[in-house]
Amino acid sequence: MNHYETVFILNPVLSDTQIKETVQKFNDYLVSRGAEMISKEDWGLKKLAYPIQKKKSGFYHMFEFKVAGEEISSFELEFRRDDSVMRYLTVKLDKHAAAWAEKRRARATSTKK
Repeated sequence: MNHYETVFILNPVLSDTQIKETVQKFNDYLVSRGAEMISKEDWGLKKLAYPIQKKKSGFYHMFEFKVAGEEISSFELEFRRDDSVMRYLTVKLDKHAAAWAEKRRARATSTKK
């Protein structure tokens, strides 16, 4: 199983309920394929660097997970099929990036307390 991180941007005109349903749909898809979810983060509404589909902002979400490599292409196909997803990016983390992600999560949880 490889370690991956996916960041995706959802359309800013979606309601909170629609956003939660969309995020849950992608989470359920990964879990049904045998993925081990490590972290899920909601980064909120952020301004985009450039307009996408005539929108200047979007809701950012990040998943960190472990799954077999052959599942990634079908996972990204689900992003392409969903009209509420404006952009997505999946990267495979090496051991150094995974260690950095662990430090980032630890730092984020210590600042929330």
